[in-house]
Amino acid sequence: MKFKRSSGILLHPTSLPGKFGVGDFGPQAFSFIDFLAKSEVGLWEVLPLGPTGYGDSPYQSFSAFAGNPYLISPEQLVQDGLLDKEDISNPPRFPLAKIKFSQVYKFKDQLFLKAFNNFNNRNIDDPLRAEFEVFCESQKKWLENYSLFIAIKNKLNNEAWNFWPDELRFRKPAGLTKFRTENQSLIIFQSFIQFLFFRQWKTLINYAHDHKIKIIGDIPLFVAYDSSDVWSQPKLFDLNETLEPRVVAGVPPDYFSSTGQLWGNPHYLWSNHKQTHYLWWQERFKRSLELFDIFRLDHFRGFGGYWEVKAGEPTAKHGRWVKGPGAHFFRSIEKSLGELPIIAEDLGVITPDIKELSAEFGFPGMRVFQFGFSSNADDPFLPHNFIPNCVAFTGTHDNATARGWYLEASEKEQKYCRLYLNSSRKNIAWDMIRVLWASCANMVLAPMQDLLSLGNEARLNFPGKMGGNWNWRMKPDCLNDSLADKIKALNYLFGRSSKNIHENSIQVSVNYQDR
Repeated sequence: MKFKRSSGILLHPTSLPGKFGVGDFGPQAFSFIDFLAKSEVGLWEVLPLGPTGYGDSPYQSFSAFAGNPYLISPEQLVQDGLLDKEDISNPPRFPLAKIKFSQVYKFKDQLFLKAFNNFNNRNIDDPLRAEFEVFCESQKKWLENYSLFIAIKNKLNNEAWNFWPDELRFRKPAGLTKFRTENQSLIIFQSFIQFLFFRQWKTLINYAHDHKIKIIGDIPLFVAYDSSDVWSQPKLFDLNETLEPRVVAGVPPDYFSSTGQLWGNPHYLWSNHKQTHYLWWQERFKRSLELFDIFRLDHFRGFGGYWEVKAGEPTAKHGRWVKGPGAHFFRSIEKSLGELPIIAEDLGVITPDIKELSAEFGFPGMRVFQFGFSSNADDPFLPHNFIPNCVAFTGTHDNATARGWYLEASEKEQKYCRLYLNSSRKNIAWDMIRVLWASCANMVLAPMQDLLSLGNEARLNFPGKMGGNWNWRMKPDCLNDSLADKIKALNYLFGRSSKNIHENSIQVSVNYQDR
């Protein structure tokens, strides 16, 4: 699928400012959409929205279908009459620039419980009750297993499911029935939280659409081992007789790590998926099409071939490449769902067969500007080598910020970068943004940190680093008319505006030159 010439900002909702310790779907999210509209930016990219597990990473989720409860806005719960104003009037003093996840979980969990109790006390004919029932029925394919899974985890002190008693670990009917009977309220509570999440997200994306803004989502290739997906459908994954992974996912040594990256996710049994015509994936993509306008398919090369590491290996260095499902997979999915609005995350070791796979279906690949200065003028990550059907970034959530990258780059890379950008390095992030916006790439995006010219103190993730990731938050006063005008000027100058702005073109041009 080819996309129109446009621009976007990468900002995960958790990085939004707000009073409750973590960004969420509350007033600040709507204000961010207003900022995008003022800037005439047409795309907002987010990371996976699932409930986070190990290391608070959105790429290690308890479910490929569920939403992260901590993105639920307390203010919206007050508006819906599920909380009183007094319930949220005196929150703890959370840090402004970083997320302390443990504090957030403790505070919001008690709010959710209050909201659930208030919901249960509503009249039987309350419209919200009917809405909840419709949600549960429409999403039961994944919701029932997920709600049961999380209820069991909570009851067993959040232990991973492979440590549960055998009757629950192996999903023995008698054991599951007994748990459901004794813990019905806990299970319904989890379904209720998911109802709140998707209700608020739908309101937010409708608001974005009203402002001519499309949402780019993110689908990780792999799911976490400790997830409702693996627990409820183990035959879809490469597990041994005790339901533990035989092999796990990762990538060989690369730009980020000399020993590779050992992600630890279980691999799929693609032969079993094929027998069902990839039904689980059909459901996953179908759900994503309901939630996003476009989605980035993370680790796209894994569909052509993936790195397999024997379970128990300390690093990803010793593994092997295994052939993936390839074109047959995408043909089957598109036969069912039609053409897919996919961005192929094709970074890393990309072989000719992977290029052919994305080309066959017209999926645009990614170009990361930071990567362009380590070789020579033929580097595919330099804008003069772009093709229109690509999506270009100054950097992604896994990279240093543009300013941080420059400060830590080699002297050779710094010199090449300055020459390429005709830059004095004073505004290196914005010099990169300007050249990217001027390129032929149909879609260009920059992380919010680069538009704010922040250094690596604002980096979101460092692959291979344990702890300290995913916790950056934007300060409350960062979004202003001056920054919006600056972005708007670039969108006009390089034909990326989400609106027809010919009427004020002269004013926009002058404003940019004045800066």
